[in-house]
Amino acid sequence: MNRLLKWLGIAVGLLLIAAAALAAIGWLQAERKMARRVDVSIAPLALPTDVAAIERGRYLFNSRGCADCHGAEGAGRKAIDSGGMLVVTPHISAGPGSATAAYRVEDWVRAIRHGLSTEGRPLLVMPSEDYNRFTDADLGALIAYVKQMPAVSGETTLIRLPPPVRVLYGLGLIQDAAAKIDHGLPPPAPVPEGPTAVHGRYVAQMCVGCHGQGFGGGKIPGGPPDWPAAANLTPGSGSAMARYPSADAFIAMIKSGKRPDGGAIAVMPFASLSQMNDVDLRGLHAFLLTLPARDFGSR
Repeated sequence: MNRLLKWLGIAVGLLLIAAAALAAIGWLQAERKMARRVDVSIAPLALPTDVAAIERGRYLFNSRGCADCHGAEGAGRKAIDSGGMLVVTPHISAGPGSATAAYRVEDWVRAIRHGLSTEGRPLLVMPSEDYNRFTDADLGALIAYVKQMPAVSGETTLIRLPPPVRVLYGLGLIQDAAAKIDHGLPPPAPVPEGPTAVHGRYVAQMCVGCHGQGFGGGKIPGGPPDWPAAANLTPGSGSAMARYPSADAFIAMIKSGKRPDGGAIAVMPFASLSQMNDVDLRGLHAFLLTLPARDFGSR
């Protein structure tokens, strides 16, 4: 018995040493990943100046999560303070201390579409995979709107990752947006707006960061450890869409942040989602109903 316990102790000790070594490797690799440079080709983008385009930019800012993260005035805010993760988002208005004061148009494109800083380094937490497929017209409208926002004082950017999240990032089990994006893809062609699955597919790009490219849901990579898993939006096992067979039921959930039984839905950015118009929401619902079945957690 003593001999067995001795060997078990040695085995446990070796496992702890191996785990510590792996954690140290992940920690160091995370530093290298954060400092890496990604070269992308930024095509010229003309910014609109007409009232309709600026209004379109305002709508996108408020309904696609920008206001939810950066605040309605673009001043930055404490977006995450949960599970040991702290994220204070950048101040992006033209006021004192703005993180984007010196941005050229190509820098805005690099950040929004590619998840990269002006130096080409990854912008941690920025969910650019959700915005990479913006058309040039929508991206131009969004940038034009942000650039004309009133100047306000704002927050200082701060990102504090819990040690386990940093290690998993370094080991490649969590990726930043710049690693998920195919930077060589050309901007998509515009599709007609309407309550259709084709238009809904365009709208649904904003959901992939949490629900996955296949919309199968599951634990959100890089999210705070205490966040619940994202729902399965396909008709597969554990699907949330069974609760919303009609567009009206789906829209009621988005507008209220509650399931049909009255239960509140956690984490979803309903402050932004509730600003979406009827055409986008009906199109999104129509698209989700066309998805092939995937198991919950398959993302």
